[in-house]
Amino acid sequence: MIYKTRGIVLRSVKYGETSMVTTILTELFGLQTYMVNGVRTTKKSGNKAIMLQPASILDLEVYHHEQKNMQRIKEFQWAHLYDSLLSDVVKNSIAAFIIELIIKTVRQPEKNEELFYFCEDIFVQLDAAESNIAANFPLFFSLQLPKFFGFKIQDPPLHSPDNLYLDLTDGHFLEQEPAHEYFLRGQHAIITAELLKVMQPIDLAEIKLNREIRRTLLDQYLIYYKLHFSDFGEMRTLKVLEEIF
Repeated sequence: MIYKTRGIVLRSVKYGETSMVTTILTELFGLQTYMVNGVRTTKKSGNKAIMLQPASILDLEVYHHEQKNMQRIKEFQWAHLYDSLLSDVVKNSIAAFIIELIIKTVRQPEKNEELFYFCEDIFVQLDAAESNIAANFPLFFSLQLPKFFGFKIQDPPLHSPDNLYLDLTDGHFLEQEPAHEYFLRGQHAIITAELLKVMQPIDLAEIKLNREIRRTLLDQYLIYYKLHFSDFGEMRTLKVLEEIF
């Protein structure tokens, strides 16, 4: 059967002389791996391999068989053309972090339209974002993604007390220090509560953070992931973000 679906390219590697194997988060089938034949350095394919770079949003025609681990793409084209995301060093580095986080957390090839639409919107808005907004995207995305996997941080209190704590083992805000080491306190907990109240990335402009606070918060948010994914490992793109910001 041939299906039409949108997809976000997460990773592509060369295969043979003219083909590629690409991992795509799709609207209809969730995370899928595709063989794309004859897409490199052939007159017929033209420059289509450029569409398979990470973060590309594509319209796809795909062959899909439930029992196969690798599917095939019949045809593909741009579904959205970015203005700067693929060429701007800062935005592309943020996109690479987001993609790595998706790859580390989406484990099953199951349909999840809400997750797809959320990720699609994140990349589109990152492309359009001013630099002060883009700088907060890794924090925003890291806090929003867990809700799709069942370990969402609870809604923050309406009024944040000075002695606020965020327990990273269960994602609950407290007014007393937890009896373990995995928590945020004071300013870092309050900033996290404010970030969780942000519904649209454009509102990130209202949250003014310096480089050190961003780095500390992101390190702690990744600990939250490690506490919920035993094989989460290290984020290779984190060092790049730290150098940029």
